Amino acid sequence: MEGSNLNVALPQDIAYKRTLIVNVVLIGVQGSNDWVLVDTGMSGFADSIAEWAEERFPSGRARAIILTHGHFDHTGSVGELMNRWGVPVYAHKEEMPYLTGQADYPEADPEVGGGLMATVSPLYPHKGIDLGRRIRPLPDNGEIRELPGWEWIHTPGHTKGHTSLFRKLDRTLVAGDAFITVKQESLFAVITQDKEIHGPPAYFTPDWDSARESVKRLCALNPRIAITGHGVPLGNEELSRGLRSLAENFNRIALPKHGKYVHTGQ
Repeated sequence: MEGSNLNVALPQDIAYKRTLIVNVVLIGVQGSNDWVLVDTGMSGFADSIAEWAEERFPSGRARAIILTHGHFDHTGSVGELMNRWGVPVYAHKEEMPYLTGQADYPEADPEVGGGLMATVSPLYPHKGIDLGRRIRPLPDNGEIRELPGWEWIHTPGHTKGHTSLFRKLDRTLVAGDAFITVKQESLFAVITQDKEIHGPPAYFTPDWDSARESVKRLCALNPRIAITGHGVPLGNEELSRGLRSLAENFNRIALPKHGKYVHTGQ
């Protein structure tokens, strides 16, 4: 999906693609020699993502894959793509156990309610994966060598090592699931992509205290445009107003009334 198809114009070097229920992002000037992929979407979309990248960069090559976190819907095609392109994969150091086969994510919590996506969430994979020698921790200084001008920001809550990407020059934010622009717990909202600035997918968020602080941190950046893991990109006043409301009213807007992780902060 390109910026011209949206109600907000994306920077020329950014494009996103929806893979069933989750977005992946390409960063790189169209037609240039290289690019970076952020997240890899659902399993079964490797060919689709690769063809999309090849159309946008006919003579270019991938430089790296960056994972905002390791949940199944963000890493579904990572193995095929990293092998096809021969590139490193980066994630936060606290995400490493889940990407090296050492740990599993907490089980989904259907008690959060909100719709069918939450009800069936125990069926979603939560096991860790092992990416072997290709997975590398993001550098501690917040920089990304393959993405000059961008910084990564630790935004835990949804997962321990969740990260978002931010470019100060034009205040563009790739937020992952730190916040999203659709009510992901509802199948109807997911199908219609009804816009709503929302907290992270509740059924897979075990640390709500950290999630709240992460939203506040991103709001303080005053992003002009945000591409999130689920939902459509938002920008300008619509984004500023909605993100500010979420940060100031997080418990009312995002925090489930029920759930096994709601009061534990773990």
